[in-house]
Amino acid sequence: MSRELPVYNRLKQTRLRLGISQKELADAAGVTRQAIGAIEAGQFAPSVHVALRLAGALGCRVEDLFWLEPPGPRLAAHLPLETEASPGTRVVVARVGDRWMAYPLSGDDAFRWETIPADGTVLAGGEPAGAPAVGDRLAPAGRSVVVEAFDAPAALERTVVISGCTPALSLWARAAERWQPSLRVHWTFANSEQALLALGRGEVHAAGTHLYDPASGDFNLPHVRRLLPGADVVLVNLGVWEEGLLVPPGNPLGLKGAADLAREDVTLVNREEGAGSRIVLELALEEAGLPRQAVRGFDTVVHSHMAVARCVASGQADAGVSTAAVASLYGLGFVPLREVRYDLALRRETLGSAPVMQLLETLQHPKVRLQLAHLAGYDTKRTGDIVGETGDAPG
Repeated sequence: MSRELPVYNRLKQTRLRLGISQKELADAAGVTRQAIGAIEAGQFAPSVHVALRLAGALGCRVEDLFWLEPPGPRLAAHLPLETEASPGTRVVVARVGDRWMAYPLSGDDAFRWETIPADGTVLAGGEPAGAPAVGDRLAPAGRSVVVEAFDAPAALERTVVISGCTPALSLWARAAERWQPSLRVHWTFANSEQALLALGRGEVHAAGTHLYDPASGDFNLPHVRRLLPGADVVLVNLGVWEEGLLVPPGNPLGLKGAADLAREDVTLVNREEGAGSRIVLELALEEAGLPRQAVRGFDTVVHSHMAVARCVASGQADAGVSTAAVASLYGLGFVPLREVRYDLALRRETLGSAPVMQLLETLQHPKVRLQLAHLAGYDTKRTGDIVGETGDAPG
C-alpha cells in the first residue's frame, strides 16, 4: 500500500493577505480557531467538507489553498558579496563549482538588463511598395523589411509577443517558458494606452493594461472600447495589485495619502500620459481636491515602474506612484491608494492560436501562479479568468 502524501497549504498567507484573523476565519467556516491554527501549522489535514468551507470563506478555490506536491528540496547556498536577503526574498539559484549560489531578486536585480538574443537581421527594406530596395537605408516604422532568420520559421511561429509596463509580464514570460519549453515569449515595454494601440495595429498578440475608468467604476474595458472601436477584444486577468505612493524606507515624511503631496517638503516623480499609474495619481488628487499645479514635481516624468522606484530610492523624489510589488523589490515604503486590476487584452481571433493558448494555459499552472502570487500585493484569485469582452465584432 502506498504511503499517503502529506497535504501542504498556504492558508495562513492567504488569510493574512486578506487581513482576516484566525477567529474570524474559523467563525466564517464553522470550525474552531484551534483547527485553523493546526491546519496552518501543517498538523492537521482538513476534510473535503472543511476545505470547501475555508475556500468559500476566503473567496478562492480549494486548490489555491491546499495541494499534495511537496516543497522543493532545501539547499545550502551562498549569497554573493555585497548582497543580503531576508526570509521570503526571491532568488535565482545556480551551482558554481562545488557550491550552490543564491542571487537575490531585489531592486534592479529583480529585472532583466541584458542583450536579447536575435532571431535574425534585416537585409533590406523600408521602401514603398514597388520601389527598389535599398540595403543601407533606415526603414521607417510600419514599412516591410527583408529579414535573414537565424532559426527555422516553425520555431519562430512559437513566439507570443506581449506589450505592457508591469515587470510581472517578464516574470510570467520566463516562468511560462520554463514549463512550456517550446514556447517563446517576447515582452515589449509600453504603458497601457501604448500597448492597446499596438494591439489595435496588429503588432502584438496581447496588451497589458491597468486603466481605471472613474465614470463607470470599471477597469480597462471602457478604455479598450475608446481606443479600439469596433474591435472584438477579450480581457484575461493577470492579477489584482495595489497601487500607491512609493516612499523612502520608513516613510520619513509621514505621508498618508495624496493630500500630503501638496506639502512644500514633498517632491513627486510622475509617469507619462497614458500610464495607468498616472490615472491613479490624478484621480487621487481629484478626490483630495488638489489641483495638479499644487504638487511639486507633477510634471517630472519617467517612463516605467522601475524608474519611479529608482528616483525614490536615490532621493531624487520623495514619492511616486507604482505598485506594492515594486516597493517591496526595492525595499521602499508604500502608502496604498487604490486596488487595480491588471488585464491582458487579446483580439478574439488570436485565442485560437496554439502558442497563445499554450501561454494562457500556463496561468493555471500552480508554479506559474506561485511566482505571481509571491510578488507583494499581487492577488491571483482571478488570474487566467476572462473578465471582460467588447463583443463588438462586425457581423
